[in-house]
Amino acid sequence: MMSVLAAIVFAGLASYSAIPIEMDPDVPIPIVVVTILHEGISPEDSERLLVRPMELELRSLEGVEELDAYAGEGSATIVVEFDTKFDQDQALVDVREAVNMAKAKIPSTAEEPIIREVSMSDFPIISVGIGGEGISERIKFRLARELRDEIETIDDVLEARLEGDREEVLEAVIDPSELEAYGISNEELLSAVGRNNRLIAAGSVDTGRGRFSIKIPGVIETGEDVLSIPLKATSDGVITLADVVSLRRTFKDADGYSRANGSSAVVVEVAKRANTSIVDVVREVKTVVEEVRKNFPANVEVSYIADMTGDTVDQIDTLEGNITTAMFLVLTVVVAAVGIRSGLLVALGIPFSFMFAFMIVNLLGYTYNFMVMFGMLLGLGMLIDGAIVVVELADRRLKDGASPKAAFSYAVNRMFLPIIASTMTTLAAFLPLMFWPGVAGQFMKYLPITVFAVLVGSLGYALLFAPVLGAMISRQQTRLEGSYHQLINQGRFDEVGGIIGAYARLLRLSTAHPLIVICCTVVLLVAILQAYSSRGVGSTYFIDVEPNFTGVNISARGNYSAEEIRDIVLDVERRVQEVGYIDSSYTRAGGGHSSFGNGGSAPDKIGAMFMKLSDRRTRELDGWQVEQAMEDAIKNIPGVRAEINSMEMGPPVGKDIQIRLRGEDLKVLTDHTKIIRAHLEEMEGLVAVDDTAPMPGIEWQIEVDRAKAAMTGADVTSVGAAIQLITNGVLVGRYRPDDVDDEVDIRIRYPEEYRGVSQLDNLRVSTSSGQVPISSFVERVAKSKVSSIFRQDGSRVMYVRANTEQGVLPNDKLDEIREWLSTQEIDQSIDIKFRGASEEQQEVNQFIGVAFTLALMAMGILLVTQFNSFYQALLILSAVVMSTIGVLLGLIVTGYPFSAIMTGIGIVALAGIIVNNNIVLIDTFNHLRRENPGWDMQRVIMTTGCQRLRPVFLTTFTTGFGLLPLASGVSIDLIGREIEVGGPTASYWVQLASAVVSGLSFATLLTLVVTPALLIAPEAIKSIVNKVRDFLGGRMSAA
Repeated sequence: MMSVLAAIVFAGLASYSAIPIEMDPDVPIPIVVVTILHEGISPEDSERLLVRPMELELRSLEGVEELDAYAGEGSATIVVEFDTKFDQDQALVDVREAVNMAKAKIPSTAEEPIIREVSMSDFPIISVGIGGEGISERIKFRLARELRDEIETIDDVLEARLEGDREEVLEAVIDPSELEAYGISNEELLSAVGRNNRLIAAGSVDTGRGRFSIKIPGVIETGEDVLSIPLKATSDGVITLADVVSLRRTFKDADGYSRANGSSAVVVEVAKRANTSIVDVVREVKTVVEEVRKNFPANVEVSYIADMTGDTVDQIDTLEGNITTAMFLVLTVVVAAVGIRSGLLVALGIPFSFMFAFMIVNLLGYTYNFMVMFGMLLGLGMLIDGAIVVVELADRRLKDGASPKAAFSYAVNRMFLPIIASTMTTLAAFLPLMFWPGVAGQFMKYLPITVFAVLVGSLGYALLFAPVLGAMISRQQTRLEGSYHQLINQGRFDEVGGIIGAYARLLRLSTAHPLIVICCTVVLLVAILQAYSSRGVGSTYFIDVEPNFTGVNISARGNYSAEEIRDIVLDVERRVQEVGYIDSSYTRAGGGHSSFGNGGSAPDKIGAMFMKLSDRRTRELDGWQVEQAMEDAIKNIPGVRAEINSMEMGPPVGKDIQIRLRGEDLKVLTDHTKIIRAHLEEMEGLVAVDDTAPMPGIEWQIEVDRAKAAMTGADVTSVGAAIQLITNGVLVGRYRPDDVDDEVDIRIRYPEEYRGVSQLDNLRVSTSSGQVPISSFVERVAKSKVSSIFRQDGSRVMYVRANTEQGVLPNDKLDEIREWLSTQEIDQSIDIKFRGASEEQQEVNQFIGVAFTLALMAMGILLVTQFNSFYQALLILSAVVMSTIGVLLGLIVTGYPFSAIMTGIGIVALAGIIVNNNIVLIDTFNHLRRENPGWDMQRVIMTTGCQRLRPVFLTTFTTGFGLLPLASGVSIDLIGREIEVGGPTASYWVQLASAVVSGLSFATLLTLVVTPALLIAPEAIKSIVNKVRDFLGGRMSAA
């Protein structure tokens, strides 16, 4: 047996060292994104030609929960969200097949659709900035690409993405005067380049002596190949492209900029593979970076941004320190109650159960994340319950003079079924949590699975290893006459002193007047419920945790150039940097921000900052105060709206308040969105209000008079090609230079001085009648611009969103908004729905209710099977009602809101914990009744209560003491020798821990008095009925 114990411990240690470390669980996100690029397409055409054909095919796929789409300038994005239970690999295959079916219905000029899965692994764990004063863009881009390629050679790196770089382009800049002098039209120039950059498969010939392939080199391979393309033959010779254009290899026009720690930089964002250690991956990345940077020029600066490992290790170390603290507190309580030898025997169950849990977690392929660690902390108080019951009973037998072997053999046989029943009921309470639906369920499932592993390990220790170890290390004791347990067994309760004696006197009173005790208890419980309904502070979806990462979203409305956007974002960045308390920062200006999820980013978003705050131990301000200081610094910039965007903790849901409006009429939808947004901006307690309505703006629409154009020999195609020459240029082909891996676009365009709206009127097109100005048959009209269109499940949607101020509950504001909406005249074509945290909270509340009911049913079945009594099963389950009301009492005292996830889990967990006391209590009651049929009911109950008081208090105190520091908002780390009040670790788990502590404490105190009263209540009622019957019978006889 000892060899098995040692094997499990060593396997657990090996698993602990092998399990990958992560901050948050690697949650599979059931989302597939389809992106289609089409240069120059408008949002309206993108919706009509790209989005709708894709929607028709994708919406019919099996397992699709929601279909979001974004139509913007030059692109379309369709986000397919599947049910979390749907097979991800099959989902990707189904999406690919649907996209292939839809490709026949979209324009052939669109690029190949890009299909990718979304995963938690996509988010960068560290970013590396490449910058420095005096470094040209080309050098920065080249060094960043070299670094990216080296980082991607690391096995555990999923991807290294570049931000802030620009694609190369081979730009042929036309000399309009030369083009006109040679009499070459735009169409002739474009056609000549296209015809001379083709891969021609000429085939092969069979000469009778062999078969030979024939190759026609027609693909452009160098810049010289471009210049040598013939355009026109004259009597003087051949005019080539070199005669009318100047060739230069450059970069595409900048549409965005990136900055690292306040300096211009190209940023390499590194994402790791799933189920790999964030610590190991970041260490390897830094090793590669330090090796590669040795070959960089001396003035190149390399900086690390948003390194997640420091906080991950810090949080893990802190929570491990809290677990160690809890172990010390538990050991102290047990040793004080049963002595050093028995205390150590019980305490050995803690490391054994943890090693067993590490082994299971490793076998399941999970990572060592925050949820796993808290599952172990939550299981810490429960895992020694079985060992306490066995060791405490054996300790009593030893004091009666039994040998160690006999004492532990009796204890384990006597308590085998109660321990099995109590463990199974606890597991039954946690079992429904494993089937929590949605992304929140995938995030939280690690908690019940870890608790399962810990409790199964503790069950094995209590029934197998603890008795063997106890028989080995315990010593036989001399029987002491007059000990308290002998007095209890002899019914001499008045002679028992101390706490047990006081409890015996309380039991005598409780069992003498059981109905009064029960009625008073009911009144107390109802009073607490009424007090909570009137004094409770409300509910929330998750919890607010002090931020260590934060961000700023920057918005501005207007037709700004990329340079103007950069300057606006730089102003915001400067103001934020002046606040200080920043460890590293990453800024992006422009470049598009059409992220998906509940409407995506606001259309007027022009930039964003992401910051890691400095070490909280060295800051004068906490995270919320730093965010407030930043908010004050950026809130009064004319024409700019900059808002703090805290990093979400727990399941991602977006902003606190999200109102979705759905309808087909774009104008009606936009008008209602503006009305609701205006109201939210006037409401107190709301900040960071935005919407996804298209930005007001103008666009130039070229209206071609087709009849006049036909008279001159022109058409829409020739006009479009001419206009492209003064905008982005015409893509005539691609080639692959030797010094880069990717293809480079070949674009022909006019010089910079010929570009712009004013040049539209001067453009000429070639016709059979010669060069004709397009102004003779084209009218330039300024029209209202639609910047973007969002769709959801086949309909157009817009969102109005907001965050709440610190200390303001979103549910309170949602109630105000609902009441206001009920007074408004909403167009019948508009459907309004609350999404985000509100929707998730409703789903969580519904699931918690179902899980709670299923847990009670499962526990009820187990208890009826164990005790063969419906009354005793209901009596045991009555503790669940008391613990739940105890949680509400704790919320009243602490002033915490009811968290749908954290408090809800605490209530379900309590259902499994609190019944253990009643199970052992009633099992002892039944055992004493069988063994002592001559005892009256009151003596049986009093003996039961006095015998079980010590193990009941031990199990309660060990669970409560283990979680008490966190429940008080205090993080005590014995390993790191640090005590922190209100830190991230404590604030993350304070509501769950306080729910368990308050519910457990309240219910334990009540059950010690109420359960005995309920046990004797049937006899008391029967006695009252008999007395009434006798009284009525006597009166009838007298009559």
